[in-house]
Amino acid sequence: MAQNFRRYTLNNVGTTPAGAPGDSTTFDSYDTVVGINLANITTTTVNASVYINDGTNNIFIVKDAPIPVGSSLQVLDGGAKIVVQSGDTMYVYSDTADSIDAWISVVDAIST
Repeated sequence: MAQNFRRYTLNNVGTTPAGAPGDSTTFDSYDTVVGINLANITTTTVNASVYINDGTNNIFIVKDAPIPVGSSLQVLDGGAKIVVQSGDTMYVYSDTADSIDAWISVVDAIST
């Protein structure tokens, strides 16, 4: 089975949740999220959250995690992975306007 590697980026995320793979789209198949990196782009500590909406519920991956000035947060560490499916959307937000850049790495298995 072949694999398709994807990445989703979100810039200047603030207090309004920003969606990945996009505010108006969802993951399109069974995907595996292998990395979520959140970078603080401000001059003060910010608190960041990541959740997945499965079409009905918001399930938090991390909530109100502090990210100091000049730092980033690896939400998935130690080889952890999250399986998402069609209809799921991941959201990132912060307690501060325009404060987070996010990089989300995904592996999608494609049948050959």
